[in-house]
Amino acid sequence: MDIKEQMKLLHDNPVVSWHEHINYESHVGNPNYAFAESFIKTLDVLGVDKVVSSVPVAAERHCTPEQFRAANDLMYEMTQLYPGRVYGQAFVNPGYCEEMKAELERCVKELGFVGVKLYHQYRMDDPAMFALVEKCIELDIPILMHCGKTMDPETSKRQPRISDGVHMANIARRYPEATFIMGHIGGGGDWQWEIKAIADCPNVYADVGGSVYDRPLIEESVRYLGADRLLFATDGGWSSSVAKVLGADISVEDKKTIFSSKAFNRFLEKAGK
Repeated sequence: MDIKEQMKLLHDNPVVSWHEHINYESHVGNPNYAFAESFIKTLDVLGVDKVVSSVPVAAERHCTPEQFRAANDLMYEMTQLYPGRVYGQAFVNPGYCEEMKAELERCVKELGFVGVKLYHQYRMDDPAMFALVEKCIELDIPILMHCGKTMDPETSKRQPRISDGVHMANIARRYPEATFIMGHIGGGGDWQWEIKAIADCPNVYADVGGSVYDRPLIEESVRYLGADRLLFATDGGWSSSVAKVLGADISVEDKKTIFSSKAFNRFLEKAGK
């Protein structure tokens, strides 16, 4: 199959990305409309129909309710600029328990968001997360966690509370009725360790985003998890993320499954009501 035929797979079938940032750092200033417009043009070229995006306050360990509400307001503005194309994920700091629950309620019921995105304020299995997970079960939304298994001491210093596959597995076993996404297995670090850690947790999905395109990444992930537990995403690494799925030695049907997860379509459909 040549590149034109491979690209037809994208343009002729539904494609949804579950981990994007249409306005990543704009919560500290004004909305970046030029970047958003360029982002949408990229979707058009690649044949990506819908994206699920968030505005995480990544740099703040003690991100305040005022900060995460402002970030979510910005995300809502982006969903209104591109309705039916861009869907929002709420960003919150679970350390502010009551404010976090109120913000999730607002984002889902008033703003139409379809999930929650967490960064490294707390590890996924920290007791501070329990109330958040229970609220997400109540609201019936998936939880996307920024994850990585790194041996780099500098990265560990910058993100000392980053979650990995073991933390995801721990919380998934505690809350089997919840739906989790382990973020960007192609985002650096030991992706093989990551997928093996969640292999026996059917309520943990993995998104394939990130710039790493090791040849066996998709093939091994399908072998351990199945295509139906993989979600297409780029987290900004558009070329590598598209190429590693198109170029993977897996069936065309598995590629279609990754590009548009039947298990996750219902979250988008619910937001459209």
